[in-house]
Amino acid sequence: MCGIVGYVGSQSALDVVMAGLKRLEYRGYDSAGVAVLADGGLAAAKRAGKLVNLDKELSEHPLPSAVTGIGHTRWATHGGPTDANAHPHLDNAGRVAVVHNGIIENFAPLRAELAERGHELPSETDTEVVAHLLAEEYSACADLAEAMRLVCGRLEGAFTLVAVHADAPDVVVGARRNSPLVVGVGEGEYFLASDVAAFIAHTRDAVELGQDQVVELRRDGVRVTAFDGTPADVRSYHVDWDASAAEKAGYASFMLKEIAEQPKAVADTLLGRVDGSGTLSLDEVRIPPEVLREVDKVVVVACGTAYHAGLIAKYAIEHWTRIPCEVELASEFRYRDPILDQQTLVVAISQSGETMDTLMALRHAREQGARVLAICNTNGSTIPRESDAVLYTHAGPEVAVASTKAFLTQLVACYLVALYLGQVRGTKYGDEIGDVVRDLSGISGAVERVLGTMDPVRELARSLAHKNTVLFLGRHVGHPVALEGALKLKELAYMHAEGFAAGELKHGPIALIEEDLPVVVVVPSPRGRSILHDKIVSNIQEIRARGARTIVIAEEGDEAVVPYADHLVRIPATPTLLQPLVATVPLQVFACELATARGNEVDQPRNLAKSVTVE
Repeated sequence: MCGIVGYVGSQSALDVVMAGLKRLEYRGYDSAGVAVLADGGLAAAKRAGKLVNLDKELSEHPLPSAVTGIGHTRWATHGGPTDANAHPHLDNAGRVAVVHNGIIENFAPLRAELAERGHELPSETDTEVVAHLLAEEYSACADLAEAMRLVCGRLEGAFTLVAVHADAPDVVVGARRNSPLVVGVGEGEYFLASDVAAFIAHTRDAVELGQDQVVELRRDGVRVTAFDGTPADVRSYHVDWDASAAEKAGYASFMLKEIAEQPKAVADTLLGRVDGSGTLSLDEVRIPPEVLREVDKVVVVACGTAYHAGLIAKYAIEHWTRIPCEVELASEFRYRDPILDQQTLVVAISQSGETMDTLMALRHAREQGARVLAICNTNGSTIPRESDAVLYTHAGPEVAVASTKAFLTQLVACYLVALYLGQVRGTKYGDEIGDVVRDLSGISGAVERVLGTMDPVRELARSLAHKNTVLFLGRHVGHPVALEGALKLKELAYMHAEGFAAGELKHGPIALIEEDLPVVVVVPSPRGRSILHDKIVSNIQEIRARGARTIVIAEEGDEAVVPYADHLVRIPATPTLLQPLVATVPLQVFACELATARGNEVDQPRNLAKSVTVE
């Protein structure tokens, strides 16, 4: 959730840190602050609200010139979004500054101990105890990295910590447990951040930090150790996108840009997945074929939009492999005592690779002996690193909080996993797999066509901006699409929206239907399982007879729905299992336009964050 930036080098630390924080605004935050080391001392500034408030403070009360500094955007957990609770937090002497992501679960007893020793802790945060503990440990060892290791040994919970000390003017120290932190490697300069986007304008070379590690940054190099002080192995990698990919490129919002990028994102996810003979070759899936042949159950764990991708994956996995597949909310998974063993394959889906609920679910799965395959968009993140295998979606940076291109690429990756399992287990022949891959290859163009016909959808969205409720209906894979459409409207427009399985309409939800209520219906292809199509046409008639305004998403050539559609949105004909890749796009555009018409900030919806790093 929160954003962290640290810098040591020869540039203006304040400029680097503030630019980095601006690039991390998409993560969601409610206060911000910075600290720099200069002239043998430490100077800090912080303000509640957006970065513009901090900019104003810095223009009115400039900080001294410095080449070492840290910064933070906070999403409130302990204590409200106030100036006092904003990061960085300092010790009473003003010599140590700390920024923190995550939650320190045992902060209350630590705070009580510090108070007994005479420390004054004016904020309501859990973070402040770290600054005071670091000050104590540093006074004894005069080594900031060692002080951090000692403090981390006393902390419980999930945390990323970055700290500086006035007595060590050329050092920035960081630590991580269950929360993201990455090192950027430049020429005579180094960066720390919770996301590579913070330093991508300066370098695309990065170093992964593992679990329970401390990193020490100096201008002449980086040293990484475990919490016990032993040297740690790290992996370097090169980021495959540049700073321009994280810019709006003329679009009014990042969300509009990312919706428009979906044809390319879908195509990029497919690149290199099929070899010259037409065989699927998923090099990142390091689980041996003989192990996959023994799998007798697949469990998908995910949250939010990724969970909806998992619901669609279930249809493909069971249809193409005949393996039973369960889809679980990661936030509930480990609390219900799930049945897992060595023949279970767990698929963990996360755009950021840092979703805490999903991370804890996969750790529980591995403890039970299950194999874990991650579907992720972020190279070097925690979930892929702790999984047995990974399939990267290659969607490029997704800045808007509400996920769009990440969802479509997660779907493509899920289809590839299902086909690969079918290939390994012999439940799908090569020519059958080739047919599906060819269909997938055509999806990029189909999405492009959909995007070119969205003006009526935008006009419809604007006309409904005054409404309080929209319902969504779907059958088969259309049901998760309906859930996703409703979620987008909740996230962006802050209005009541619900997705239902259309067959459940008569079992309760039809009581909600009233005059002029907008109801979006995702219609399956009449060319596939025709009974699905016939049933949902009946559902449309039922709700229209009760006065609802029907908004029907149906493929080109489907004339059976025309008499019952108050608004008809056409999408290209696609195989039934793949239809979500095109049917979802109008719902994304609809939600974005309706939210904009209501005057909402679509890139940073209220109360939400891009990467949820606490349970």
